[in-house]
Amino acid sequence: MDTPVILYEDAHLVVCCKPVGWLSEDDGSVKCMPRWLSEHYRALGQNGYIATVHRLDKITGGVMVFSRRREVTGKLTAAVAEHRICKEYLAVLRGHPEKEEDTLTDLLFRDAARNKSYVVKRMRKGVREAKLSYRAIGHTDALTLVRVALHTGRTHQIRVQFSSRQLPLLGDIRYGSKDPDCTAALWSYHLAFDHPIAKKAVDVTLPPPSQYPWNLFDAEELNA
Repeated sequence: MDTPVILYEDAHLVVCCKPVGWLSEDDGSVKCMPRWLSEHYRALGQNGYIATVHRLDKITGGVMVFSRRREVTGKLTAAVAEHRICKEYLAVLRGHPEKEEDTLTDLLFRDAARNKSYVVKRMRKGVREAKLSYRAIGHTDALTLVRVALHTGRTHQIRVQFSSRQLPLLGDIRYGSKDPDCTAALWSYHLAFDHPIAKKAVDVTLPPPSQYPWNLFDAEELNA
């Protein structure tokens, strides 16, 4: 998947698939989601306003929601901050966790200068709690496919929480797992939230593309 795909849209917001290698925020480059969406809607003769309300790392692909109205941006941003948007991911771990299902809670320190997060043992300036739940849904001899639900939204949270347990995401060089055939194996799989204007449920699921390393697992596992 080389270009974004729109999965749901209305006059207030748009849910789409961000390809791996694209940016979540507008930096003026061609491969950034807000710019692509804005140009897409302008070409249709529609309002070109687009605002990012949550983020995915450049190396992570999958489902994202963007605001199409200024009055909606604050509502969606608040929903993200208050954890009223359900965000689930698929990840491929190098290794096998001791438990097939668990909740992980850590203290994370964010080093902005190095663009890296670390698990630390005590609370201090720059440290925030990080919490996620996971369930193992597929295995190979060396890898585990997990479905992850985020309870907090910290930078690199999934990547660093698993890496700190000697379970780095496959291909995640920054956190200890080099693979020549993929970047960090992380995919934004599912978003669900109440529409801030229409008050209806918006629920979008998108499995990862049928390519390495996702194709190491059965389709039923990817949709478990």
